[in-house]
Amino acid sequence: MPRADRLVEMIRILRDGRLHRAEDLASRLGTSLRTIYRDMDRLIASGVPIEGRRGLGYRATAAVTLPPLNLTMTELEALHLGLAAVAQSEDAELREAARLLSGRIDAVLPEDRGRAGGWSFATPPLGDAVAGFRHMASLRAAIRARQKLQVTLRGPESAQVLRPLRLDYWGRVWTLAGWSETAKGFAELRVDRITALRVLPQLFVDEAGRTLADLEASRG
Repeated sequence: MPRADRLVEMIRILRDGRLHRAEDLASRLGTSLRTIYRDMDRLIASGVPIEGRRGLGYRATAAVTLPPLNLTMTELEALHLGLAAVAQSEDAELREAARLLSGRIDAVLPEDRGRAGGWSFATPPLGDAVAGFRHMASLRAAIRARQKLQVTLRGPESAQVLRPLRLDYWGRVWTLAGWSETAKGFAELRVDRITALRVLPQLFVDEAGRTLADLEASRG
């Protein structure tokens, strides 16, 4: 049985609320005891509410569980926006649910996506985070089309012409990485601080020292 199917079947079994020994699960699913332990660790790390331990048994503790999901960056963006909106609701129960869900997501995000504090609702202000989403469609389109942008930021920075190379997600903060033709160097701008964005008619091509590979090398 493929691993993805096995994990879904394991969740289905555990949802009955009873305690299931790992040996019984291995026999039922036609796999080894070691595989069951490894799968159980994976489910727990993915946020599935399971209690128990090796030698005793396992059971699901929530009324509703979901199989592990692999999200695209666009899907993660949509989820982020939804949580940000709910977190500003006047419904205290929904606000708390959004906070708890953000913690679960933060726990399973890859380490390189959690360097800026994960999905914590502490900082930056949610209003700023939500405001940045109005530019996301234009930024993604410009990156795909390799089209230059004129970007104006909030604060002391002035407008600059940018070759957009990549959008990065850092836990409630999206950044735009690219080559700044104004500053003659790589720049990483917080999307929520963009106050004005204009897509320019000029396209760009790869040039030595200004590519995404060069950006990665400069960070290494």
